[in-house]
Amino acid sequence: MKQKCAVIGSGIAGLGAAIRLACKGCAVEVFEQAPIPGGKISQLHLAGFRFDTGPSLFTMPGLVDELFTLCGENPGDHFEYYPVETSCKYFWEDGLIINAWQNTERFAREVEDNTGVPAQRIRDFLNKSRRLYELTGDIFLFNSFHKFSNFFKPAYLKTLLNLPSLDAQTTMHKKNLKWFDDPRIVQLFDRYATYNGSSPYRTPATLNIIAHLEHNNGTFFPKKGMYDIVKSLYELAKRAGVVFHFNQPVDEIILEGKQVKGLRTGNREHHFDLVVSDVDVVNLYKKLLPKIPLPKKQLALERSSSALIYYWGVDGPFPELQLHNILFSDNYREEFDHLFKTKTVSEDPTVYIFISSKAVEGDAPKGCENWYVMINAPRNEGQDWEVLNRKIRKDIIKKINRVLNTDIEKHIVAETVADPRSIEENTGAFKGSLYGLSSNGKFAAFNRHPNFKRNLKNLYFAGGSVHPGGGIPLCLASAKIIDKEIPNLITE
Repeated sequence: MKQKCAVIGSGIAGLGAAIRLACKGCAVEVFEQAPIPGGKISQLHLAGFRFDTGPSLFTMPGLVDELFTLCGENPGDHFEYYPVETSCKYFWEDGLIINAWQNTERFAREVEDNTGVPAQRIRDFLNKSRRLYELTGDIFLFNSFHKFSNFFKPAYLKTLLNLPSLDAQTTMHKKNLKWFDDPRIVQLFDRYATYNGSSPYRTPATLNIIAHLEHNNGTFFPKKGMYDIVKSLYELAKRAGVVFHFNQPVDEIILEGKQVKGLRTGNREHHFDLVVSDVDVVNLYKKLLPKIPLPKKQLALERSSSALIYYWGVDGPFPELQLHNILFSDNYREEFDHLFKTKTVSEDPTVYIFISSKAVEGDAPKGCENWYVMINAPRNEGQDWEVLNRKIRKDIIKKINRVLNTDIEKHIVAETVADPRSIEENTGAFKGSLYGLSSNGKFAAFNRHPNFKRNLKNLYFAGGSVHPGGGIPLCLASAKIIDKEIPNLITE
């Protein structure tokens, strides 16, 4: 008889877990409170414009391909993506512009030609980032920190032998200052701390592995836009036999002692042999496991940053912009002090502009562009977001006008906004924190909630609020860890 397995939530980790369980021969059902799959990866249609509303960067596509391969399918038959020539275009207030070409040699030369930073310094930095990933990637991303036997694996022992070279005792910013004399190039590589909602002035320099993933491994983009990742995996899951229940929130995880027995939705109880949660772990304990206390450090430790995003339909082409663009703050440290100390936004925030219509025909009317304009924002602590949104919008527009020498306001023909409140409401992210806990500290990686707990049998945890963290690759990695840890469910 097939093992019955439930997945709560159809974010990218939930989809990955559902597919992997189905490949083990389980009867899998997914319960999703929203009308569509995807969680934080969603889309918005507004006045003829289509916007991807969640993650906009696609790295480590092999983790998506692997799910198709597990099901015996050719990934390219169902999901198409391609490498992006320029991972990002960077703008500074002093007029400096750097294209982060995917060809690392071309990128290194561009930095040298425009700043005087030797190209060899860029090469050496990216080689160091590669080495960091080789030492830490397997153990940090694809294995549990909470299983004692894992620490005797060769990869763990190799990492321990090279512990001093992991840069865990210093911050990303301090390490990057030693690498580069030009503060603008320091800022360029410091930016990678924001990929998990953290501050480069506090996160360990080990996270310079992110530069390797973007520059050495490369950045990619789905042919039909970011939401196509979800659509393709959703269809794959259905072909694998997974049953989806949309508009169906789970009210409680049913326990018998410390063992999971199923779920309750409304007045109905459902028996399951195993449950995977793709729910923000704080909300999971508060709402679905009311009799089990939330681990204290999950509330005591610092949450990650959130975001404030303006979705603008723009009535003209801006050829000076690429798919991904960054307009840097003149005072980066002040920006992060605001995010994590005063819980507000500086007057000169770094602005990220993502324009999917540069790559996806039909995402904007002819001659127009769809601008996803984002700044890092603090977690929701009850700030007056109505007042903040109005002020921040003015500051963002001033910055765009200065850096791009334009008057963007007159080109905006459609607009809507997302802030930490709506992110919390729509995605279930506690306080609107996009990545659960921040990585502001050398032990932060070890503080994330584990993918399983020994005192809760048959309950597993996936998604951005648990190990190894947030973002598409790490969420898919959490599903892969669960796949390793769940006993072999051979069925008759």
